[in-house]
Amino acid sequence: MTAVVKRQWERKWAGVRTADLSGMTVVVTGGVRGVGLGITAAFRAAGARVIACARREPEDLPDGVGFTRVDVRDADAVEAFIGGITDLDVLVNNAGGTPYLPMSEGDARRHAKVIELNLIAPLIISRAANRVLQRRPEGGSIIMIGSVSGHRPSPGTAAYGAAKAGLDNLTASLAIEWAPRVRVNAVTVGMVRTEKSALHYGDAAGVAAVARTVPLGRLAEPADVGDACVFLASPAAAYISGASLPLHGGGERPAFLDAAAQASTAPPTNPQQTSTGAAADADTPDREDNA
Repeated sequence: MTAVVKRQWERKWAGVRTADLSGMTVVVTGGVRGVGLGITAAFRAAGARVIACARREPEDLPDGVGFTRVDVRDADAVEAFIGGITDLDVLVNNAGGTPYLPMSEGDARRHAKVIELNLIAPLIISRAANRVLQRRPEGGSIIMIGSVSGHRPSPGTAAYGAAKAGLDNLTASLAIEWAPRVRVNAVTVGMVRTEKSALHYGDAAGVAAVARTVPLGRLAEPADVGDACVFLASPAAAYISGASLPLHGGGERPAFLDAAAQASTAPPTNPQQTSTGAAADADTPDREDNA
């Protein structure tokens, strides 16, 4: 378990359950580090049996968490993996990510592979999971991990933004197709503090400066994403399907407000509405790479 997630586990999950999911079986794709590990830890703390899958076996996982090596882009491997979990209750489609690559650079296949990982792979594994969940006595739940990049321009990661936009539509469509036995929802994630934050925001000062652009004054923690997923999988969300839950700390402050404040010589009428600058690219692009 990484140091960041271990601290969150010790601080937030010790002796605490946001819901009791005892007896449930949950699969988390890319659930071995970063946001995925936060989701895995949250479901385990809620009492669920958790199976994390990724292409590479991690050095450490929370106690009691199972692991299966699988590439979620490989349809045959996915079918064999999910088909063998006959007691599946919840699937969390977390595996995803992208390098920074402007659309005019690189070859077309690199951009297509981003869409394959972030949109096609969730489609493939969700189809496999649906076949199992439809046969379960109480049905089941599928949760997509989306991104604010799918809701606004995403320069430098355009294929990723397009894939995440598609994931939102896939969520809404499958919620209708697979109802009433299977609920399908998404969590739309903003900026998250993970072990890779320094790659995107610089040193601790850079991370702190970016955090000040968020209305709630901090970046999300992987455990925050885990909380949202546990809620959507719990009986408390039994009537929620086809929804996309924003998890961005209040969103991004409009850049024009900062531009006006910086250009104006007059003092602001409400000093609390000033900001340190426009928000950095939301949702760490390399959040998970199905590693």
